[in-house]
Amino acid sequence: MARRDLTDKQEAFLKYIRDYTEEEGIWPTYREISDYFDFRSPNSVTQNLQALHRKGYLDKDDDGFYFPERQHGAEAQQGIPIRGIITAGGLQEAVEENLGTISLETLFPNLDRIFAIRVAGNSMIGADINDGDYVLLMDDDIPNGGIGAVLYNGETSLKKVFYDQHGLRLEPANDEYQDIHIRPDVFEEVRVLGRYVGHVNRTGIFSRSATRRAVA
Repeated sequence: MARRDLTDKQEAFLKYIRDYTEEEGIWPTYREISDYFDFRSPNSVTQNLQALHRKGYLDKDDDGFYFPERQHGAEAQQGIPIRGIITAGGLQEAVEENLGTISLETLFPNLDRIFAIRVAGNSMIGADINDGDYVLLMDDDIPNGGIGAVLYNGETSLKKVFYDQHGLRLEPANDEYQDIHIRPDVFEEVRVLGRYVGHVNRTGIFSRSATRRAVA
């Protein structure tokens, strides 16, 4: 798609998104963009994104908008190349060969059941989950004492989840926060949104054991 001239406001909008993604490694949220430009409605963000798309500065797929040149690079690689075998014992002759790639499917089996949510807050820093990280949740039940996302009375939270005969106890991984006790009555619904299986930030991809599995 040929690129067309931008207005001054569109130029500033594009520059903000580029600068943010280069510095943070992720896209800004609609709220962050709205706050920066003092937009009254998230619809203004959508309109600007669509204008940049029409003028050829952004591409779009089912996952949203993206910068064309970065998407093309990702499509070309399709995973992390495995270039050979190395011994973890004594010195041995290097064995170099093409052994395929490591993909997200390799790191996270059942990838079709996994989705991401961005974290706001620091109640889970003891589990190495920080403000701004993306937690990876699987559409699955949360075991007792496991980490997951829960929806109750229109509100959500990511915590360690403990069950008892009266309801749930949501335990943070930060001593500055208190437990949340949920005691729903017969007409209230508590819904598990997903079980925590890992998280993503600027430094890499982490499994639920907080061990780095791949670095971006």
